[in-house]
Amino acid sequence: MLYVSIVELRHLRYFRAVAEELHFGKAAERLHMAQPPLSQQIRLLERELDVSLLTRSTRRVELTPAGEAYLKRVIAILDAVDDAGHQAQRIGSGIEGHLTIGCVGSATYSVLPQLVRALRDELPHVEVDIRGEMLAPAQLDAVRAGDIDIALLRPPVDDPAVRSETLRRDRLIVALPAKHRLARREVLHIGDLRGEDLIAHAGQGRSVMSGLLFAVCADAGFSPRVQHEVSETSTLVTLVAAGLGIAVVPAPTAELDIAGVVYRPLEPATLGIDLVAAHLVETTSPVVERALAVLRNVIE
Repeated sequence: MLYVSIVELRHLRYFRAVAEELHFGKAAERLHMAQPPLSQQIRLLERELDVSLLTRSTRRVELTPAGEAYLKRVIAILDAVDDAGHQAQRIGSGIEGHLTIGCVGSATYSVLPQLVRALRDELPHVEVDIRGEMLAPAQLDAVRAGDIDIALLRPPVDDPAVRSETLRRDRLIVALPAKHRLARREVLHIGDLRGEDLIAHAGQGRSVMSGLLFAVCADAGFSPRVQHEVSETSTLVTLVAAGLGIAVVPAPTAELDIAGVVYRPLEPATLGIDLVAAHLVETTSPVVERALAVLRNVIE
């Protein structure tokens, strides 16, 4: 025969109060109820369990051995239920949960350290995973697949399922080997790159920066001579340090302080690229909005 218990959480709370107070009157006051209904509910619980949990006399109430064992389990159950409720509230309000952030190379060295510190301070119960050095197309694919909650990338973001907001605009600069002849100049112009060996992010269609490099060079009347293509900004700057070429990068890349590399501003000063935060329009994670608010404060 299948046994189906009709014990409810309220019965467990009633029993806990009586077991801890060892006095029906005090337990009733604690529960904000009358004593007779409380006594009745405890007797119903004992009948349901088919065991005596309490011994009663005119002067005192005591736990039976079965009652002592039952109380330990009841406390664990009620504490777990309360903890579950509090956790659900925290997750529902976005102050607890899990967050995965993707980041393009240049922002990995500038925005990301500040953001992680701020998230740790303001949302200490949010577990944060970081995926740095990701090209924009790969990030968008990951956002659409639900593998990334927030992507820090370079536009464009041409997908109605993905919402983006501009965080800031980064000026373009040139990374050069310290002994390169152009390193002696204070400022460089696009035309100065004509005929130079260039290191670029992986080819057009796979990198926003690569597409921008070809566009600005085309506007200046020449095609860039790209000798090496890489996926990670750190690798790109390392190849510059090795003397294999020069590179056009967003200004925050200078935060990656690698020996043997110098940076020079690129004219005109209007040459730049936006940094945006992107996430699914129909996100189901309440923590995303809170994390975005922290991110905006970090950028300011």
